[in-house]
Amino acid sequence: MSGHSKWHNIKLKKGKVDAQRGALFTKLSKEIILAAKGGSPDPEANSRLKLAVERAREFNMPQENIKRAIARASGANEREIEEIRYEGYGPHGVAVVVDAATDNRNRTAGELRFLFSKHGGALGETGSVGWMFDPVGVLECDPAGADEDAFTERALVDGVDDVEYDAQEAVVYTAPTALASAREALRVAGIKIRDAYLGMRAKTKIELRGGQLHEALAFLEALDDHEDAARTFSNLDLSAVELEALA
Repeated sequence: MSGHSKWHNIKLKKGKVDAQRGALFTKLSKEIILAAKGGSPDPEANSRLKLAVERAREFNMPQENIKRAIARASGANEREIEEIRYEGYGPHGVAVVVDAATDNRNRTAGELRFLFSKHGGALGETGSVGWMFDPVGVLECDPAGADEDAFTERALVDGVDDVEYDAQEAVVYTAPTALASAREALRVAGIKIRDAYLGMRAKTKIELRGGQLHEALAFLEALDDHEDAARTFSNLDLSAVELEALA
């Protein structure tokens, strides 16, 4: 569930889909639980829950799992799941923000601190790198063969602030409050949306090459694989040329 969708796609190409399915469903369940706890258990009356349920369906999560996660949100004997944001630096100065969902903040903090340290980075205090990012709504879309000009023209609906085009996947950015309305407008425009979420976008990016890039990507993969890491965001520049070289 990473904010680095292109890197995530490379992992899928390596045949890790089945191995990741259980961890993916765990993360999707936590997202549904948190959304249901924050409002109505009815997706039609809770926009965050509706988005979480739709995302779960897009990843082929069974309906029974979705219902069970919504029910858990009101369970008196269930362990409390909370959202916590962690910040720090990965290898070679890569700034990272991790949005986690956990029922044991001490365990999660310890494990993430270990991952940062293991890969040559350091977990920081709240706000240590957050100032380098802007909160945004993120819509990952399928260009469906459209070139950059054609796709961008269709994607610039009300609420959209910017579009990053790639022939394999385009990313549309909105203000956080405009995510839901822009998502619907894009659907009306006939654009296939692969994922939609609230995220963080680096104000400026850094470029790494060769071994340094590999080390940074290995670190991001380790974070992405952690079961409590709902999403990870960094200021690493993931250029199409570099990614093709790694595929």
